[in-house]
Amino acid sequence: MDHAPDIHIQHLPYVERLGPRDPADIDLVVIHCTELPDMPMAREYGERILYPEAGTGAAGHWYVDRDGTLTEYVPAGRIAHHVRGWNPRSVGIELVNTGRYPHWYDSRHQAMTEPYPQPQVDALVRLLQHLCASLPGLRHITGHEELDTERVQASDDPLLTVARKVDPGPLFPWDEVLARVPLQRLVL
Repeated sequence: MDHAPDIHIQHLPYVERLGPRDPADIDLVVIHCTELPDMPMAREYGERILYPEAGTGAAGHWYVDRDGTLTEYVPAGRIAHHVRGWNPRSVGIELVNTGRYPHWYDSRHQAMTEPYPQPQVDALVRLLQHLCASLPGLRHITGHEELDTERVQASDDPLLTVARKVDPGPLFPWDEVLARVPLQRLVL
C-alpha cells in the first residue's frame, strides 16, 4: 500500500502552459541538485520565463529541501523542462544543494562539496517509493550529469571547458538510494 508523503503543492505560474502527458508514459526519474543556496532562490529560478514563445521556464517536478520538506512545482501529468532531450518520458527531482553556486562555469570552482543531509535523502526515498507506486511505467533512475554531458566554455578562461551539468554530483548517495527503491540505474 502506498502511503503518500506530505507534499506541499506550489505549482509554478505557467504550469498550465506546459505540455500535458499521460503519467503512464513516464519511465525515468532524473535526480538533480538546484546548485542554489535555498528554496526561495530555487523558486525564483523556476518562475523565470526562459522560453518566451511558450511562456515557460526550466524546473523540476518536485523539490526536496535539506530538512526533508517536499514541494511540487509541476505535476507528473505535465512535461517540465528539466533535462535536454529526455523531458517527455521523465520526471525531475531537484535536491536543494549549493553545488557550484555562484561560479557554475568557473574552472576553479567545479567541486561539489555540500553533502546531502539524511533528512533530505530519506524524503527523496519516500517520494521515489510513492512515485514507483503511482506511476506504473516508472523503471529507471539517473543523474542529470549522465544525460547532459555537454561541455561549455569556462567563465574564467576561454581556452578551457567545463561540464555544463554536474548534478547531483559525487556526494549523492546512489548506493543507499538504489538499495531502498525498486528502480534500476539507467544504462546509456
